[in-house]
Amino acid sequence: MPKNWIIKVDNYFHANPNCIIATAHVDTFPTNLPLEPNIREPNRKSATYRQIFDSVTTQPEKFFSRHSGIVLSANKIKPSKNKTELELEVLEASEGGSDGIINGGHTVLAFEQAKNYKYDLTQARVKVTIHIGLQEEEAKDIALASNTTTPVDSRSKVNARGDYKFIKQYLAQLERAEDRKFRIAYYQNQSGAPRNAQCNVNHLFKLINCLDRNRYNPDGNKRSKHPTGTNTPSQITDTERERLTLLLPLLPKALWIEQRLYEIIQEHISNPRRKGVNDLASIDTRKSTLLPDSKYSFGFGAPTDLALPIIASYRVFLDQDYNWIIPFDEFAENFLQHLWVNYYRKYLISEKTAGNTVGTKICRNSEIWESLYISAQSYLNQHLVKIVNSSKHEELTLTPS
Repeated sequence: MPKNWIIKVDNYFHANPNCIIATAHVDTFPTNLPLEPNIREPNRKSATYRQIFDSVTTQPEKFFSRHSGIVLSANKIKPSKNKTELELEVLEASEGGSDGIINGGHTVLAFEQAKNYKYDLTQARVKVTIHIGLQEEEAKDIALASNTTTPVDSRSKVNARGDYKFIKQYLAQLERAEDRKFRIAYYQNQSGAPRNAQCNVNHLFKLINCLDRNRYNPDGNKRSKHPTGTNTPSQITDTERERLTLLLPLLPKALWIEQRLYEIIQEHISNPRRKGVNDLASIDTRKSTLLPDSKYSFGFGAPTDLALPIIASYRVFLDQDYNWIIPFDEFAENFLQHLWVNYYRKYLISEKTAGNTVGTKICRNSEIWESLYISAQSYLNQHLVKIVNSSKHEELTLTPS
């Protein structure tokens, strides 16, 4: 026997003779509709389910505008006289029907769970598209198309929420102050933005994370000694935005370190005495690399994280308030040359000799992060000793005999 379900609605209209689109109430939405037309079972452990559940429970009044809606199939639809309800007649599979949820299984599951936890959903609405009298093949075709579209990446979702606004504003100010232009991709398939990974907004977060000497401190008791596997944010909370905002003034220095390292590598592989031989692991001379600053491009391909271990070592020269202990310009170039000649170049050569060429694996080797950090500490101590000795010498010179 066919089963009937009631959907309470604010309004509806006929998109065509066999399709109705309605604004439905979430708090009374039937959660036991069959899933016959759907091509997959909803998974309450999936990110999709968690996002829908969080959306409908935290800001139910905004759920309609943030959700793409539910797609159903029914044998017949009968509106109530006052047009506030739609009665669906659904044929089960045993009756030759293919009615129920075509797309939106995770959504309906989230509604059910929210009701079980007694959330107030009276303000929540959802768009419902109801196809009438579909054949099984037609229903499956819609379900397949609905469930296999390319997913939206987390970066695009963060951008859509406006969470990148603070970094966009900072870069705009930096462009005006320094007469430079940045090419940053904030979302998928962004026109005018390079596909190069170094121009992804997430790369900028990695750069400044490397300079967070408070979060990544090998001398402390924290588990995070080095930012070897820095995760990019899928959601920027107020606390995270506050932390990143404090680090943003360091971004120009991080970009400079990366750019200078690439220039040094370019000089190394272009040396005529090398006769075109590339002895550096993870460097591909058949490709090219673009950096976020539109001035810089290089004739070799490099992993996105290539410069991160180098940049991270510079955090030794920062105090707890992210101020440079000694002026950056006084040590930055010499220190970079020191790291390249004595550590990083030798490390990349040894990895190439050993046959290890996977760039991301090399750049996340904790041993090289530790070596560079220790070297930075030693370099800073030597530099400070020179400053102290110089001050003492000046005092002795100025003191009358």
